[in-house]
Amino acid sequence: MYISRFNDKVTLGQSAASLAATTILDAIETDGKASIILATGASQFEMLSALVAVKAIDWSKVEVFHLDEYIGLPISHPASFRKYLRERFVEKVSNLGAFHEVRGDASDPVTECQRLGNLIKNRKIVVACVGIGENGHLAFNDPPANFETEEPYIIVDLDEKCRRQQLGEGWFPTLDDVPKKAISMSCRQILRAEQIVCTVPDLRKAEAVRDAVYGDVSPEVPASILQKHPDCTLFLDVYSASLLERIA
Repeated sequence: MYISRFNDKVTLGQSAASLAATTILDAIETDGKASIILATGASQFEMLSALVAVKAIDWSKVEVFHLDEYIGLPISHPASFRKYLRERFVEKVSNLGAFHEVRGDASDPVTECQRLGNLIKNRKIVVACVGIGENGHLAFNDPPANFETEEPYIIVDLDEKCRRQQLGEGWFPTLDDVPKKAISMSCRQILRAEQIVCTVPDLRKAEAVRDAVYGDVSPEVPASILQKHPDCTLFLDVYSASLLERIA
């Protein structure tokens, strides 16, 4: 696991996007296409803003897989992650090859997981752009996360700390409004990406970052599984990195 620390969110986001963009460009040059994974949430604002600004990428040769979505939430809801990615990414790039969104309001979430799994299972994912939650979650894999399943997408229960994070970020008016279940890409599927770009700003993430970097690999700290990936870079600011030993 590589760690890069920055003084502000903008520079952090630009650096994370630059690494992801380089990987996407290399894949297009080598394979003629690139399949990537994008996360959502407040931690990804600056990274996505910088990524869509990269003019050199031919987005028609890129397909995007969506990490997670609340079950039962319509795309019209302000907290919908599909809405988030459409507004902050899909609509800002030219002629995107494909956007495989998680339909959280599908009539049968199990069938939706199978549909997404069939789409991604034979893809070479060149880069996964992810974050880490306040409770250490990776995507919506809250503790204790399922580290064993080989299914690409699964139905998960959201714990209270995760739901309070969504409330605290302003996505919902009350805790009762935050859904208790979601569809999430599994931990093992995320690890199948050739490269992982993990963007984690803010002091409220400091404990989760420390535990993910220094702790044992454990389902109780889902993001700790990133220690197992051969090419994972954490992009931190001075606040999220504040509980780590000094980084040169």
